[in-house]
Amino acid sequence: MSTEAKPQIDPITLSVLSGRMEQIADEMDATLFRAAFNPIIAEAHDASHGLYHAVSGDTLVQGKSGLPIFVGVMSFAVQAVIEKAAADGDLADGDIYIFNDAHIGGTHLSDMRLVRPYFRDGKLFCYLASVGHWHDVGGNVPGNYNPAATEVFQEAFVLPPVKLASAGKTNQDIIDILLRNTRLPQSAMGDLNGQMGALDLGIRRMDELLDEYGAETVSGALEALGHRAEALMRSELEGLPDGRWEAEDFLDNDGIVDEPLKIKVALEIKDDTMTLDFTGSAPQCAGPVNIALPTTVATAYVAIKHIFPSLPANAGVMRPINVVVPEGSLLSAEFPAPTGGYTETILRMIDVVFCAFAGAAPDRVVANAYGTINALSIAGKRSNGQPWVMFSFYGGGHGGSPESDGLNHGNAPISTATIPPMEILEAAYPVMFRQWALRPDSAGTGAHRGGVGATYEIEVLEKNGAEAFLFGERGRFAPKGIAGGGDAAMNVFHFEQDDGWDSPPLASKMRGIKLKQGQAVRLETPGGGGYGATADRAASAIARDVARGLMTDTKADETYGTAWREADQ
Repeated sequence: MSTEAKPQIDPITLSVLSGRMEQIADEMDATLFRAAFNPIIAEAHDASHGLYHAVSGDTLVQGKSGLPIFVGVMSFAVQAVIEKAAADGDLADGDIYIFNDAHIGGTHLSDMRLVRPYFRDGKLFCYLASVGHWHDVGGNVPGNYNPAATEVFQEAFVLPPVKLASAGKTNQDIIDILLRNTRLPQSAMGDLNGQMGALDLGIRRMDELLDEYGAETVSGALEALGHRAEALMRSELEGLPDGRWEAEDFLDNDGIVDEPLKIKVALEIKDDTMTLDFTGSAPQCAGPVNIALPTTVATAYVAIKHIFPSLPANAGVMRPINVVVPEGSLLSAEFPAPTGGYTETILRMIDVVFCAFAGAAPDRVVANAYGTINALSIAGKRSNGQPWVMFSFYGGGHGGSPESDGLNHGNAPISTATIPPMEILEAAYPVMFRQWALRPDSAGTGAHRGGVGATYEIEVLEKNGAEAFLFGERGRFAPKGIAGGGDAAMNVFHFEQDDGWDSPPLASKMRGIKLKQGQAVRLETPGGGGYGATADRAASAIARDVARGLMTDTKADETYGTAWREADQ
């Protein structure tokens, strides 16, 4: 996109162009979701697409169906490609770059990134990018969530930015390398084709848009939208009190050393600016709960987007916000530190930002959600020798809010993804769900209680058995309530063995769980924290929760007394 001065664009045209460009990204999302082979993309929508600035790589537009964490992260991925292309000096129309290096592009190695330049009349206009969570990218553990990893090479195959296509000609050598480094080559090839198809569609739609409005007008609109996003953010901050508020929380452990890891933030608002200072957070650790700097900055954006939901998915939002990340911390991990469990750390970051912001404006935040994706992988070989890998994440309760109780059995607040349906998982893999149900008494109490978590019990049907791996959190530190609300129940995991049920020594993380045919794992996920004083909850709401099975009468009596028994439901 050109950086020359742009003509003024009237508000109606600007609004129309904003909607058209958002539609391009949304259509790219939908194209991949329909074409992908693995359920994590096709059903759970763990992917994203967007348009990015030709010079800075900043996010211009992102699809609404993809994961919010990718808004900020993908700008770092595009920046890496810009630097690579500048060093090589051979950027051309039809090039496609591919890589998964988390220390360059953020998140973890399962997220495969494709970046393609868009040229107009022989000049670079912007970049289009696609990211999707591939089912398996090699490494020690099927599905790549290795809770015992101490370096990235134990998590997955590491691919730096390389050209998948040069001037429209696909490099088959790169595809051959990718397919040789996965347990599920058919799935990987299907996902790759889906991502390339989404980029092709994006190119066509951009051509149509510029044919209609002209490159100068569209370029001017993109610049104006960035300025508008910045102005909206500054306006929101000016309406809040100046001050400084702190919060901290902990990860259970890093999967290697059984010690808690602190995540701390100091949130400061002054006039129309905000600082999020994570000084005091734990140092880089041995296990895979480290995250790279791009992921930390992107997570700050996700937290802000939750607090100010009307703001657009545009890099301009972050211009008034200073994110301070201490060097040497687990929030700015250096290669080759493992980052596979990044989801757990960024969820805790969002929790502490919410808790700190509650001091400034408690009416804008919700209590902590369940705080873990519970990445569970069950894998083995079928009778015909073919490998199978069932990787999925699982839901829990969301926090109570100033307006209502928390959502029961929702997905993590880092995404707009959905939990893959039980029917899809049972059809694709040799497993049976003995139980998929809400978990009573798991919500934090309050004037508005948190949502309840869930109980999943999964039995292995394959006669060759299977091996299970869990990467979770909140097994020792409960999701917190806000504004006087109570904490939620913690995460509980058990696995069946010949002598009965067992549990992980590290509470929420374990690898190499051997399961025979007929044996199962059971996951009881946390609820969400409560909002407001428990004493302020209406008796009728308590009675309704008991009647619906969300809370036992014993728990209700212990928490609220017995007056609720006289209330109408």
